[in-house]
Amino acid sequence: MNWEDIVGQKKIIATLKDAINNERVSHAQLFIGEEGYGVLPLALAYAKEILKRENENASQKVEHLNHLDLHFSFPVFTEKNNSLSQRLFEDFRKMILENPYASINDWNEILDAQNKQFLISADEVDALNQKFALKSFEGGTKILIIWRVDKMNVTAANKFLKFLEEPPKKTIILLLAEKIDTILPTILSRCQAVEVPRIDDDSLSVTIQNKFEISDEKLREVIHQSQGNYNTALQMLSSNETSDEFESLFIDWVRNAFMAKKKPEVLKNIVFWGRNISSWNREKQKSFLDFCSEMFRLALLQNYDANNLVYKKINKNGFNWEAFANFIHGANIVDILEEISTADLHLYRNANAKIVWTDLGIKLTRYIHRSA
Repeated sequence: MNWEDIVGQKKIIATLKDAINNERVSHAQLFIGEEGYGVLPLALAYAKEILKRENENASQKVEHLNHLDLHFSFPVFTEKNNSLSQRLFEDFRKMILENPYASINDWNEILDAQNKQFLISADEVDALNQKFALKSFEGGTKILIIWRVDKMNVTAANKFLKFLEEPPKKTIILLLAEKIDTILPTILSRCQAVEVPRIDDDSLSVTIQNKFEISDEKLREVIHQSQGNYNTALQMLSSNETSDEFESLFIDWVRNAFMAKKKPEVLKNIVFWGRNISSWNREKQKSFLDFCSEMFRLALLQNYDANNLVYKKINKNGFNWEAFANFIHGANIVDILEEISTADLHLYRNANAKIVWTDLGIKLTRYIHRSA
């Protein structure tokens, strides 16, 4: 990964380059942000620059992810009591070479893991300790990149803390996380934090236009809906299948919520609706929650005549977007969005998905008819 291949993030790139040029590279750094913001591409370009300074021949090896002193750890599911990521490294390597902005959801789908739990285990940390006890292969710096360190379980985190406190000589540890909520405070305190923000719209727009033939209308939709996430933008550009599915399920939810006031028997449809969604992997469920939040926000804008900000409408299957928007207003939008946010939090904490979706589905019936 080259610096110039990274979408946006000019300020962070300049800061990382400055740290290398002035020999102020911290031994432990935590990159915080969504995968689609470029967290891994930044870490890869950073690692490449560090290793290249020691050996010019390192560049090509890092680009192909086969440099012997560049090590990776990442979440996997346990299979036959084996929770080490190395067994799946070739799959991970292939995914990252194809798309360094790939998400944990992409990783889940590549492995067809369905609802298996992904984590970084204590055995994984033990393996890292053994690996880094050895000398570097090329006599220089060894770099460890832990992708989604926020998936490390508590036992593993306590073991990793010791590794972090007393790292082997000439070792640089780059931790990548979407959120810091599940990371031990003691680990956070020992890392230099690098906050990776969403990609600015101009950089995202230029990159998309350079790589894809796209209409101005579609570009506007992608930029708004991807919210600075390049991986989301790529998914929107490559396939409309998920979008169609999300739209259909959103319509089903809204229609059943409307009818429930006069026909309580349709609540069973919401129960089935929730069961269907709960069978997805957690990342896809989260994506649908994000989609629903955005649709309610756009409906609010439509209702308040901010038409220039409404970049997307749902008009399929006879759904009347304008009529729907009239029911979304200041008296119910906060409660609706809070319920969606609460559902997201419960899913993040591994609550029972069937209960979460059924509860969310039914609660809309209380808010949708609320008077403005």
